[in-house]
Amino acid sequence: MGMSTALLTDRYELTMLDAALRDGTADRRCVFELFGRRLPGGRRFGVVAGTGRLLAELADFRFEEAELAFLRDHRIVSAETIRFLEDYRFRGTISGYREGELYFPGSPILTVEGSFAEAVILETLALSILNHDSAVATAAARMSIAAGDRPLAEMGSRRAAERSAVAAARAAYIAGFSATSNLEAGRTWGIPTMGTAAHAWTLLHDTEEDAFRSQIDALGTDTTLLVDTYDIRQGVETAIRVAGTGLGGVRLDSGDLPTVAASVRAQLDELGATGTRITVTSDLDEYAIAALAASPVDAYGVGTSVVTGSGTPTAGMVYKLVARQGADGGWVSVAKASTSKASVGGRKAAFRTRVDGVATGEVVAVAAGFDELDTPAAHPDARPLQVALVQQGEADAAHLGPDGVAAARAHHLSVREELPVTALALSRADPALPTVYEVSEA
Repeated sequence: MGMSTALLTDRYELTMLDAALRDGTADRRCVFELFGRRLPGGRRFGVVAGTGRLLAELADFRFEEAELAFLRDHRIVSAETIRFLEDYRFRGTISGYREGELYFPGSPILTVEGSFAEAVILETLALSILNHDSAVATAAARMSIAAGDRPLAEMGSRRAAERSAVAAARAAYIAGFSATSNLEAGRTWGIPTMGTAAHAWTLLHDTEEDAFRSQIDALGTDTTLLVDTYDIRQGVETAIRVAGTGLGGVRLDSGDLPTVAASVRAQLDELGATGTRITVTSDLDEYAIAALAASPVDAYGVGTSVVTGSGTPTAGMVYKLVARQGADGGWVSVAKASTSKASVGGRKAAFRTRVDGVATGEVVAVAAGFDELDTPAAHPDARPLQVALVQQGEADAAHLGPDGVAAARAHHLSVREELPVTALALSRADPALPTVYEVSEA
């Protein structure tokens, strides 16, 4: 068991719990749903990421003595609530979209079922993880699509908070990146790591040639040499003279990249280094990567834009109560009616319709009236989108750890193949698939 995650939450969740314990509604069975009302930034699809991290953090959602002492000393909740929290464990169920799945406005990404007391206080933890990771994954997927078959490396750790950097590397890998520079992401999540040298390495040495010779001696000729610390043309010439025509690669981190890459490719070929790869970095995003599609580039390194969601740092998801037991024990659908923030009540099941293997729509079946909380009937000729994630408080191990990351990556790359070609464009537009609600009769 790791450090408690119980205080990674907002105060009002515990004050609601405190009041519910007082008025007798804390034990009412409830259904909460995590979804996005829209796709921020005019994106055409979203990518679910963070599910495995949430399940791991849920295991540590315990109120130990340090957490209880803080709540007690600051008089945040009553003594009765403190006693309740001493034994708190989430014992309900969670279902939802598989990590790596695509989502659209209204998609029921997570469905959390349990008593009000045990489910309401998970709101902030669930949203903070999925909003961040899904934003990164969505940006990373767009970059992966723009890159085509060329590999992408995530290298944005220095542009994010230290733990956010690890989460971002994980999300980017799920959405199509092939490696990360972050060693903790490699250790924790099994992501391949990469990295050679920065400009400081060249500046350390008396000459660029000395730096290149030392790097070759340490890492071998298959390494990648950074050739733009001084003059690029001279750097390329020195690199091949030192390493030979079998040099693995050169990296470009500045200049007008399409022009520079073409010039370097021509120079490498003239020197006989026809197999030496060109990697480009320098503030790339999906648009810059797309602009390099016709350039002789072999790989990309992306930093700031991917770890910050490429201008969209949050997925904008919300966590809402959609069904509850009434005072008589019967189930009631509930929903907000607020302007521009309305929700759809009822327990839901989601399906992706397809024609000849191409996705055509998101169908969300809603159990509008029910005496018992039954799952809406399966939709014919469509792919079910939800799976069991937590049963009676126990997470499905298939979604955890490095194996869960590998499965999420494989799932994402598979379902991305279903997208219509219009979904692959980078311009702002409406969602690529319409969301259609089908409400069952009571």
